[in-house]
Amino acid sequence: MSEHLQAIRGMNDILPADSGEWRALENALVAILDAYGYREIRLPIVEQSAVFKRSIGDTTDIVQKEMYSFDDRNGDNLTLRPEGTAGCVRAVLQHGLLQHQPLRLWYGGPMFRHERPQRGRQRQFHQIGAEVFGPPGPDVDAELILMTARMWRALGLGELRLEINSLGTAEARAAYREVLTRYLEAHRDALDADSLTRLERNPLRILDSKNPDMAAIIADAPSLADHLDDESRVQFDALQSILADNGVECVVNTRLVRGLDYYSRTVFEWITNELGAQGTVCAGGRYDGLVELMGGKPTPAVGFAMGLERLLELWRQARGARPQAHPDVYLMATGNVLDPHALSLAEVLRERCPQHRVLVHVGGGSMKSRMKKADRSGAMLALILGEEEVANGTVTLKPLRADAPQETCAQGALEEALRRWLAA
Repeated sequence: MSEHLQAIRGMNDILPADSGEWRALENALVAILDAYGYREIRLPIVEQSAVFKRSIGDTTDIVQKEMYSFDDRNGDNLTLRPEGTAGCVRAVLQHGLLQHQPLRLWYGGPMFRHERPQRGRQRQFHQIGAEVFGPPGPDVDAELILMTARMWRALGLGELRLEINSLGTAEARAAYREVLTRYLEAHRDALDADSLTRLERNPLRILDSKNPDMAAIIADAPSLADHLDDESRVQFDALQSILADNGVECVVNTRLVRGLDYYSRTVFEWITNELGAQGTVCAGGRYDGLVELMGGKPTPAVGFAMGLERLLELWRQARGARPQAHPDVYLMATGNVLDPHALSLAEVLRERCPQHRVLVHVGGGSMKSRMKKADRSGAMLALILGEEEVANGTVTLKPLRADAPQETCAQGALEEALRRWLAA
């Protein structure tokens, strides 16, 4: 006998037992995005590979090691999106959306990176991201961070730590890069293989190394904060002041550089200690040069993305175990001949009582088997249609989770009866 086909490693199914929590999490986040005036944009999962190579940077780990790229039948080199910002910039340029600024957008869906699957990191993972085009900051930078802080409060997540930094302008980073490179060259013998590669391509990425053997070298490295341009320093101070005025605590981490080349000035991460090594649940920053790099006019921009798998795990820890969603009502006839009547009554109920989940019995079987399925469904009530009920326009209500007698009521009075039985 042949083996069953399996899902690709790191690309997991979301089963019915979990999908309700996913939807609830997404709805809670989207409600806050709506409240702040962000509008949804739906982006393709596949883009021209050049969209990511040009924006993310040829020297990044994502482009060098992690992208799922392939040639299609037309010979075009395409990539499953590893992140959302680049595709969003491509879309707003293609469709002329930058004519109306500030432009606030959000998007969601799966992203793809060929990484080693582990807790909080899969090859297909899900994000919700937000982008703002037009304002130069720091007020909009602060608004994004305040919005994420509101999301954590809405979800009951109290153990997230905010780290922020400023990367300055491209000119300031270029000057700092020279200083940092000289320092790292003097310690070349102590650098690991990844750092030696980054030393040639993008030495700032060495500051983001998670290798504990590199910690001492990174700690003693020259600080980017000492090489910031004056305008970036003023903006960064203003950002910290706005956050403090709104009660948002943060830690300035001068080693925070983020892993994508397009960032400039403000960068930030929300971090937890509850998920092991994969502690960043939301990250973003300013990318003022990306729109121009992608072929548009110079346009300030800032955004973030949050990992839904990691947020969902934190949310579950905060809330504790939650009961699975069950139907409120299991509606059945007493025999196959009457099954069409049950289907018709179920449609009436769904029209009149859309707030209640109605599961109607299908597939025939004895009355005993029907009652067993009603009980296994987790429904609060069984609604039973027999010949007498059909003839009289009534229905029998049988409680399945309470020690109470069954009752008969007119079908026209079902809405009130369900309100009474299901109020608790």
